[in-house]
Amino acid sequence: MKKKMMFLLIGILMMSMMLAGCGAKETSKADEPKETKVSEEKDDSLEEIKEKGEFVLGLDDSFPPMGFRDKKGEVVGFDIDLAKEVAKRMGVKLKIQPIDWDGKVLSLNNKDIDVIWNGLTITEERKKQIGFSKVYIENRQVIVTGADSDIETKKDLAGKIVAVQLGSSGEDVLNADTETVSAVKEVVKFSNYTEALLDLKAGRVDAVVIDEIVGRYYMSKRPGEYEVAKEDFGKEGYGIGFRKDDTALINEVDQILDEMKKDGTTAEISKKWFGEDIVAK
Repeated sequence: MKKKMMFLLIGILMMSMMLAGCGAKETSKADEPKETKVSEEKDDSLEEIKEKGEFVLGLDDSFPPMGFRDKKGEVVGFDIDLAKEVAKRMGVKLKIQPIDWDGKVLSLNNKDIDVIWNGLTITEERKKQIGFSKVYIENRQVIVTGADSDIETKKDLAGKIVAVQLGSSGEDVLNADTETVSAVKEVVKFSNYTEALLDLKAGRVDAVVIDEIVGRYYMSKRPGEYEVAKEDFGKEGYGIGFRKDDTALINEVDQILDEMKKDGTTAEISKKWFGEDIVAK
């Protein structure tokens, strides 16, 4: 009887151990950390553009010769011709959307527009907020004065009234040059360069810090009225602005622009607006 009881107890004990082992095994599986796959969000920026059949270009429509309104009120310009050809090769339509230039980054990131394409200078500060294409035109920020002005250098701006466009690279480079900006009498900010240059002609400001391409275009239309000072605020490059994550769209536009350079299309467009090929190689 004792032997039977002993065997029975041993049997119960073994069964308990087996059950405990199974439970432990199941628990360990449940407790094991599951394999986590880092899933990167798919970049469907190019796909989205092609699906909706258009891309929206945001611009300051008073920025000749890059993008501005002609006598008929239509938006024309060097950047517009480039963008139209890019859109054509992408198989989509181009929609032109005038925006408040000072709020351009907000308009882009809010998806009111797909690109900022309007003589947009690539800067380190802007790179923190948006993505850029390759440089397609090189430019300088220059000092434009009246034809009879004695302003030749940045030091000559001391005690003068200087105009800039709000949110422009001209405003940025002037503010970054603390010695110059602290010496001027006043900095007047305009919503566009057309107004700034009209005030320069009227004598309400003494100089305008402006993109050389834009300044020289205005000067060619009004010979003898304006001059460019000898000293400038340095070289820069124009690029197309995109949302930071729209890599597929950026790559597509860069590739098409490279093709247009190779087949001579960009040179033709450049000669139409500037009389020569000034596109960055």
